[in-house]
Amino acid sequence: MIHPAGAPHWEVVLSPESEQDLLEIYSYTAASAGQEQAEAILDKLEQAILSLDSFPLRGNVPPELEMVGITRYREIHVHPWRIIYEALEAVVHVHWVFDSRRDVAGQLVQKVLRG
Repeated sequence: MIHPAGAPHWEVVLSPESEQDLLEIYSYTAASAGQEQAEAILDKLEQAILSLDSFPLRGNVPPELEMVGITRYREIHVHPWRIIYEALEAVVHVHWVFDSRRDVAGQLVQKVLRG
């Protein structure tokens, strides 16, 4: 990835939950649409996640969390998935990857409150 001169680079770390989310997305897609499609989707998601090393604050606060006063998390989108992360002290912590066609609000608030 090419970075603008002088742009700070953040470390990007996947949580065990986000790794599991990616594995489930890959497995489901491979079973329903084939391995080639699953690899293409996983590549798009990984590229989006890795791009956070240059511009981690570009994502918005997930509206479901903002409504309950939780603003420390951000999200970026790779339709139909939402990548939920937190940028702290030059490290981007990727927490979850959700399919936006599911009940994200309930899942997200529950996971964040559990903590």
